[in-house]
This record gives sequence, C-alpha cells and structure tokens, in this order.
Amino acid sequence: MPSVRSSAPFAQALSCWNWKCALLSATARSLVYFTAMAHSGSRSRLGVAFVEMLYVTLTAGIYAGMQQKALGLRSRLLGNLVIAGAVPACSQIFDWLTHRVVEATAPPRATVAVCIFTAVSALFHLYVMRRGVFLTGHGRSLLDDFQRVPRLIAGFALRLFAIFSPLSLRLGRRIESEAAL
Repeated sequence: MPSVRSSAPFAQALSCWNWKCALLSATARSLVYFTAMAHSGSRSRLGVAFVEMLYVTLTAGIYAGMQQKALGLRSRLLGNLVIAGAVPACSQIFDWLTHRVVEATAPPRATVAVCIFTAVSALFHLYVMRRGVFLTGHGRSLLDDFQRVPRLIAGFALRLFAIFSPLSLRLGRRIESEAAL
C-alpha cells in the first residue's frame, strides 16, 4: 500500500490551492484573452480563452496558496518578501518559459507591462491578504470579500500615495536645488 508521503509534493501543492484567487485570475485573464482575440478575427479565440482559463486556474490557485501560507511565517518581513517578491517572480518566470515552450513569446514591451502589472498586483495581494481578504479556509465567503474590496482599493491607493508622495517631494526639491546651481 503506497504511503501518503509518496504523493506529498502534489498533496502539499493542492493543500495550499486558493480557489478564490484562482477563480478571479482565470476569469479576468480569460476575458482579456477573449477580448484581444475577438479583435484579431481569429476563430480559435474560445480555445485560447479556455486553455488560458485552465492554466491560470491551476497556477494562480497554487501561487496564491503559497502566498497565503507565507502569511504564517515567523518573520513578517520574510512573509512579505515571499508574497510580494518571490512568488510573483516565480510565476513570471514560469509564464515566460511556458510561452517559450509553446513558441508564443510576447514582445518585450508586453513582457515589461505584464511584469509591472504583476508587481502592483502582488503588492495589492499582500495588502488584502494581511487584512484577511481572498483567503481560503477562514470562514469568509467570496461575497464577503467582494464587499470589502472598495475600501481596500481606497486604502491601498492611499498607502501608495503616502509612500510615494514624500519620495516625489524629496526628488522634486533635489532637482530644483540642482537646477538653481
């Protein structure tokens, strides 16, 4: 009789699968692909959207589950780095490799745009996860999470503004003082 340990990596991956994030990511990305393909006149748009939905449902759920597990790390800084840095970097690398394997590479401009989107998305994900939203296994429904989203978006935007406004003020003062010389 095979032991449970023999399937441990697969079972561990599925144990941290976050269905809420998988559902949201797959839906959003499939709609983007479907819309982009509709303008191209391609007849295969449903197939591409379906493949994207399956691929993203699996991977986004695993990545979000890994991020959720990182919330429990003893070091909050390490958890934040895993959530906002390591997991998104891994997802981008595997996404890029997948596109290379199927010979559907994106142009550099699109790759940079996706990386920027992923970075902002990862910071937002960190922000909402630290506030108990879009987590699985915590007794909160997806509807409950959605009801909190408007306030979370406002709070996240204010947090970014608070972080970057002093930086922009210091940078502006430095440029002005150098221009005066």
